[in-house]
Amino acid sequence: MKRSIYYGEYTLIHWIELILKKNIRLPKYQRYFVWNRKKVSNLIDALKNDQFVPPITIGVFKVGDESINYILDGQQRLTSILLAYLKLFPKKPSEVKDILMKIADENDDIIDDNSNIEDIIDWTFEKLTAIGKTRVDIQERYNKDLYDEVDYGNSNSFFYNKYLGFSYIVPEVNDEKEQQKYYSSVFRNINLQGVHLLATESRKSLYFLDKSLENFFEPQLDKVKIVTSYGSTKIDFVRYLSLLSQYCKENRADKVSKGFSQKKLEEYYEEYIYSVVNEKNSDIFESFERIFPNRNFHNEFDKMRAAIDAIIPTTGFTSIIDMDIFMFGLIYQTVFVKHEIDLNRKEELIQYLKSTISIYKTDDKHKKTPSLLMFLRSRLSKSLEIYANYAVTPL
Repeated sequence: MKRSIYYGEYTLIHWIELILKKNIRLPKYQRYFVWNRKKVSNLIDALKNDQFVPPITIGVFKVGDESINYILDGQQRLTSILLAYLKLFPKKPSEVKDILMKIADENDDIIDDNSNIEDIIDWTFEKLTAIGKTRVDIQERYNKDLYDEVDYGNSNSFFYNKYLGFSYIVPEVNDEKEQQKYYSSVFRNINLQGVHLLATESRKSLYFLDKSLENFFEPQLDKVKIVTSYGSTKIDFVRYLSLLSQYCKENRADKVSKGFSQKKLEEYYEEYIYSVVNEKNSDIFESFERIFPNRNFHNEFDKMRAAIDAIIPTTGFTSIIDMDIFMFGLIYQTVFVKHEIDLNRKEELIQYLKSTISIYKTDDKHKKTPSLLMFLRSRLSKSLEIYANYAVTPL
């Protein structure tokens, strides 16, 4: 797709005015502010001392007669500059883990051990721009219970005399689909270059401009969750879609996620999302268009939900082992093969699934390290085998 890219720099006060006037916006997938006060102070010091600070990347998305300027890269820097200008810092909630979008991973972990969870706040600068368009307005109206007053040690002239660079991307087409494809590649390149996002944000960055795909990658499946003493985690539906898509292409469980270690599985999931968003044939995954002609997946998802309502326990699961045994075959038969589950035999099916889970859990190594590919593939294969005996072709 043809596009123009412009480069330059603005004073800090100009960036602040762009934020306050909502001339630049955050993509909806960017829900969190992850810098602590020290990082904010370090950025301000770097700008004071004329050190290099990476430029901001802005992209124009054209919808009809409207052009929306999205912040593609630089949310943390711009937010920090605004906070320094307002002399504020958002307070942390008492239970940070409760604000995160938690998804069940292969080890039943609620949160990645490598995440700087103590710094993550479910907050963006839009909470401030919603209450005022000027510093005076915001300082008069903000809720003092939600913010600390902080002196970052800068004078007012600092914001008028210091600059921060930008790159400004302008697509030369108005077609929304073409723009969506282009920006998904931009987001992906930014992510691959090491910009840290939460897993859910990183994924959403690839499809947030396409609402229909949000319903595909994140269907509402509240019933499907893992419940432990640490809290509940919802199903990572992208995980199931990607693994089953490769199985659909290879027809072999031992090929699934081959070449991707446990630490690289997130790259594997994003590779799947990228192949769907950009409608490109993949060497790894089955063609999205072949499985869902005209991108119509709604009938299959309705069948899946009907099976979930009938089979999945209302109390949720106790581990990823349980969830995988129940869900791999169910999703594969209803979504990928387009069959229905014979619900007249559901009690028999449920008992079969539960007895299989019990057998797996007698293996201590499997219980402790369910993420090992040999165990993951075993659960995938067994679940598919079970559900194949309870699948029927729709009339």
